[in-house]
Amino acid sequence: MCFYNSMSAKATKLAARYGRNLSVVEIAEKILKEQEQYRVNAFSFPECPIVTTEQELQSFRWGLIPFWTKDEKQADEIKRMTLNARADTIFSKPSFREPIRSKRCIVPSTGYFEWRHEGSRKIPYYIYIKDEPIFSMAGIYDSWLDKSTGEVVNTFSIITTEANPLTDYIHNTKHRMPAILSRKDEEKWLDPKLVKSDIEQLLLPFPADQMDAYVIDNYFLKKKADDPTIIDKAS
Repeated sequence: MCFYNSMSAKATKLAARYGRNLSVVEIAEKILKEQEQYRVNAFSFPECPIVTTEQELQSFRWGLIPFWTKDEKQADEIKRMTLNARADTIFSKPSFREPIRSKRCIVPSTGYFEWRHEGSRKIPYYIYIKDEPIFSMAGIYDSWLDKSTGEVVNTFSIITTEANPLTDYIHNTKHRMPAILSRKDEEKWLDPKLVKSDIEQLLLPFPADQMDAYVIDNYFLKKKADDPTIIDKAS
């Protein structure tokens, strides 16, 4: 599954990559504090930049909380199970079946992390797209009103699909990878009029020949999230 992302591009580069209506400066000012993270840990439920049709680049919390959630206790339970959404069950799961039809988003990434298991050893890899410094993971989002505080909580989930040959070798336990969108499919993914069959076709494994990966330091999780040596090749 995808629980450790990397978003190490500076805000201006992110804004230039996805900005369509707002100026680069305006977008960069909105999300500057969220950038230059070489490791983003889903289990801390962080604020991350996402791209939506309505308001372009926004900052949402990782771990989707459905709009129908009753209270804070239920929200805390649900978000721990919705960091990822499986493409093969996304249209049937109560937390995901409405967002996948009308609340799709892009989750920008510069790379992500996964482990290969060899007996008792866990070998960490950094995985990325060869010719795309910033690429797009398919996601869904929702907004929940916390009635006890009046706060609107905006959250998202990254969609996963079957692994391609490269990622299957690395993620050799769950055999999953994030659903990655090609540049030509990004605008299509955000189209609210997209029908189920078209959505499903955009959630297929990304071509392995367009990706690459390498082994990184076993202790990368102990480094600060903004430490660029996180993604250095293991010596």
